[in-house]
Amino acid sequence: MPPASPLPAPVAEDVTVLFSSAQIATRIAELAAAIAAAEPQRLLVLAVLKGSFVFAADLIRALHGVGLRPEMEFITLSSYGEQQVSGGAVRVVHDVESDVAGRDVLLIDDILESGRTLAFAKDLMARRGARRAMTCVLLQKAGKRVVPIEADFVGFDCPDSFVVGYGMDDAHAYRQLPFVGVVAADRAAGSN
Repeated sequence: MPPASPLPAPVAEDVTVLFSSAQIATRIAELAAAIAAAEPQRLLVLAVLKGSFVFAADLIRALHGVGLRPEMEFITLSSYGEQQVSGGAVRVVHDVESDVAGRDVLLIDDILESGRTLAFAKDLMARRGARRAMTCVLLQKAGKRVVPIEADFVGFDCPDSFVVGYGMDDAHAYRQLPFVGVVAADRAAGSN
């Protein structure tokens, strides 16, 4: 997976571009091809909200472009609240409505850091009888794991910086940015 690019000048007073819209679009096309190569059956794409919604929307369109016709659902899990550091316990805020038994489920999340949320979601799908629970993340911070999990599909390796944009937030701000950016050091008290 591609490494982070050097940080250019800030695009806003407190955010600097880490991965541009063009870089993200290219990588999503590559991820869609890799997912199609895994030959999923009865695929259910399950976006972990809120941070993954932009990534999930672009990825599902790219999956359509490579010939897959998945269904899409959403699950809301929380381990952050309004904090920048995970509190550790994961809870289901809004559950998936579809029966996952016997299906391939592709869990989409914005960032794999501690691993708690993604491991929780993957275990939940397995307990509910998913044929296969695969994981796809836009970003990963490999050195931050507290739960032993690796994503099946990864967009980018991410430096240990607090990132926003492309659906990811800082206390509900910055989700609308069309790129992934780094919040200035004085704002980034924690990490994603």
